[in-house]
Amino acid sequence: MVMMDPISVLVSVVVILFLVNVFKNQKKSINFPPGPMPLPIIGNMHVINTLKPQKSFTEMSKKYGPIFTVYLGAQRLVILCGYDTVKDALINHAEEFAGRPCTAMGSKISNEHGILFSNGENWKVMRRFTLSTLRDYGMGRKDIENKITEECDCLLQIFRSYGGKPFNNQTIINAAVANIIVSILLGHRYEYDDPTILKLMNLVNENVTIMESRMVRLYNSYPSLVGWLPGSHRTMTKNYTELQKFVTETFTRKQRELDVNNQRNLIDSFLAKQQEDKPESLLYFHNKNLVRLVGNLFAAGMETTSTTLRWGLLLMMKYPEIQKKVQNEIENVIGSAQPQVEHRKEMPYTDAVIHEIQRFGDIVPGSLPHATTTDVTFRGYNIPKGTIVIPLLHSALRDKAYFEKPEEFYPGHFLDSEGKFKKNEAFIPFSLGKRSCAGENLAKMEVFLFFTALVQNFTFQASPGAKLDLTPALGIINSPLPYEISAIPRR
Repeated sequence: MVMMDPISVLVSVVVILFLVNVFKNQKKSINFPPGPMPLPIIGNMHVINTLKPQKSFTEMSKKYGPIFTVYLGAQRLVILCGYDTVKDALINHAEEFAGRPCTAMGSKISNEHGILFSNGENWKVMRRFTLSTLRDYGMGRKDIENKITEECDCLLQIFRSYGGKPFNNQTIINAAVANIIVSILLGHRYEYDDPTILKLMNLVNENVTIMESRMVRLYNSYPSLVGWLPGSHRTMTKNYTELQKFVTETFTRKQRELDVNNQRNLIDSFLAKQQEDKPESLLYFHNKNLVRLVGNLFAAGMETTSTTLRWGLLLMMKYPEIQKKVQNEIENVIGSAQPQVEHRKEMPYTDAVIHEIQRFGDIVPGSLPHATTTDVTFRGYNIPKGTIVIPLLHSALRDKAYFEKPEEFYPGHFLDSEGKFKKNEAFIPFSLGKRSCAGENLAKMEVFLFFTALVQNFTFQASPGAKLDLTPALGIINSPLPYEISAIPRR
């Protein structure tokens, strides 16, 4: 009798499971979108650029069309490419594409709670609560604008402390932006070197980096076989556990201090909801939802906005002539006064530059994954309920039909022939439809006020001989690679 070693047995089992899964999918899916032939175990991961999967998907769309299928391990994904296709799915078929996929990692870190990865009525209740509470605590209004301008002053002071010498701005900008969402969630701010905020930011930054790693993808495909192995999937779970522990300890303290007649932040509002004598309070306003919701909002509120600002400063160093034009407009419109949101409508060039930073930075190239909530026929293809769908925001922000120079940093994309600001419908960095970013208005306000204040007060330069690399770092978010910056005071 021939004995097989354990590794051979494991590989054989995985191959069989993969082939069974592919065969089952093919039987269920008549007229499913086309795509490259998957290999056992890894699916199509061998033909996808790990550093820039959006680039691989864009190339595949040239062969298979704007709607096609790929396998990441045993996970089957439908990719939507081009603004017209993405808009059609997320706007014209909004309900059918409004789900989130149920994955092994998602179950570990969310388990259908919170707002980012939940579904059904729980998601709808949490989104309504989030939107109304963000409005209550000033999103889009003067009181939150004042908090941002106060934080701008703190950030400018830190930048000045370097005296024009090179430094890495990542932690500083992360902390400044984090303080805005923290003020809404918890009602206070942290100093930039506070160990608590440093730890929280590190947990989020690390998870953003490893969320797209191969081990996480393989874990989602084969959780029972891969789960016991060391790797980034275990690091991600550990980080989420630590973040949830912090949130739990924080709201436990706030429960003892709660005054329902004097609600000061989002956690207060959630805890007050728990005390309402309504069926919705018992069903949805429980502690598991609170922990995930606060963690979701902290991560989303910090990472994308701070990444946008870091792209902005890097691009100002790369293109000093654009930086100078922004400074000239600031001097003409604002002078030495503190920037305010109302200035934006008088600053078409600065507005165009900020839009182009967001477009070119391509912060969330694939968006968070969607899932079909029912069987749907979309543009001639049958897509079953529960299929993972990636609306490729990268393909909209780089769509040649809408942007003249899609691969270049070109503020002219948002300026007309007279130099006035013009909108572009394919500009969708916050996505579209029912799953679009709940904090979009807050993010827009933050980016304008922080960016304008920084460029008003400093000229940004690279270190002598430094190469300014515009290649994004690995991760679900397109962050700039680490770089040093010199902030030369202008006044």
